[in-house]
Amino acid sequence: MNKTTLLLVFTTLIMLSCSSVKTTEKAINSGNYEKAISLSIKNLAKNKYKKKNQPYVIMLKNAFKKAVDRDVSKIAFLKKESNPENFEVIFNLYKRLNNRQERIRPLLPLKDVLSGDDVRFQLVNYDDQIITAKENYSNFLYKKGTDLLETGSYNKMNFRRAFDELQYLNKINPNYKNTRNLIEEAHARGTDYIFLTVNNETRQIIPRRLEDDLLAIDTYGLNNLWTVYHSKRNEEINYDFDLELNLRQIDVSPEQIREKEIIKEKRIKNGFKYLKNDQGGFVKDSLGNKIKIDKFKKIRCHLYRFTQFKTSKVIGVVKYIDNKTNQLVERFPIQSEFVFEHIYADYDGDKRALDDSFLSLIKVRSVRFPSNEQMVYDTGRDLKQKLKAIVTRNKFRN
Repeated sequence: MNKTTLLLVFTTLIMLSCSSVKTTEKAINSGNYEKAISLSIKNLAKNKYKKKNQPYVIMLKNAFKKAVDRDVSKIAFLKKESNPENFEVIFNLYKRLNNRQERIRPLLPLKDVLSGDDVRFQLVNYDDQIITAKENYSNFLYKKGTDLLETGSYNKMNFRRAFDELQYLNKINPNYKNTRNLIEEAHARGTDYIFLTVNNETRQIIPRRLEDDLLAIDTYGLNNLWTVYHSKRNEEINYDFDLELNLRQIDVSPEQIREKEIIKEKRIKNGFKYLKNDQGGFVKDSLGNKIKIDKFKKIRCHLYRFTQFKTSKVIGVVKYIDNKTNQLVERFPIQSEFVFEHIYADYDGDKRALDDSFLSLIKVRSVRFPSNEQMVYDTGRDLKQKLKAIVTRNKFRN
């Protein structure tokens, strides 16, 4: 590395260092003490004894003191308000005070290189304050959760809010009092139970396996934290809603075979002949050999393409019914169609005239049409996915 490059690298490092110092100073002056503390710690952690890092020692001390003073002042104000809603903020502020000094502790002791004295940070044991704040906040969450449980019978959403409050309580203060039992109670009381039925209103017999498949709730993947679906009634459960799939119409088309004739022609090689000149003599190459040229002929093939075609359609309506009021909540039209199509071909003539796609078709034979029952069943499988899409997009409770 030459002297010019070394000078360039050194200059760049100096500029970056100055830029970082200015950024830290700006953060302090603008009240962004946490950023200033983070930048100072980052630089001092690399080497706290380097002379160029010494400005961060003083800036860290100043930013730390200002941050502590601001948090302590805010805590004092919030306590004077005597508002239980402040317990969370007070608890988090005490944790921040403790976490901030724990980040600084590994760097200590720090020295002021100009004076040679230790730079002192006033570290405080916040254990008692954190415990008290945690107890106050825990008791607040507990009361909030239990109050919601007491009033939840009027609105299941209250049970769900109680569940959220108690879950958070259990996270910050595991198994506080009987929190876990209350969480289970809130979940049980906040859960909606939905009973699914399939009603045939078509005056046609639907395949039993289709009905069984539509009622196979476990294959829908609909159950979630607050909603459970049943297709077999449990007498011990009061179902909140009924989900009805009412089949109104089933149409199955006649079996059809559509025929189309396609004529294909192609020129193919058909041996060779010797090239002659205008005088009727043979044309020869430089070695004296007669020159050959290809002979062509036109071939033709009649392709008969057959399409076996049959369709089925199922039309119905999905209903949401509130069992508490016995009222229709929502209704959604639902429709599904299944198309059976099978293509094969036969030919007459020279099959060499056919393209590859047609050649593959003449290897295919006709098949038996699916029964009406199979057609309806295949339609129902798509119907099931559409029912799932309706339920996924449209909740029973908002």
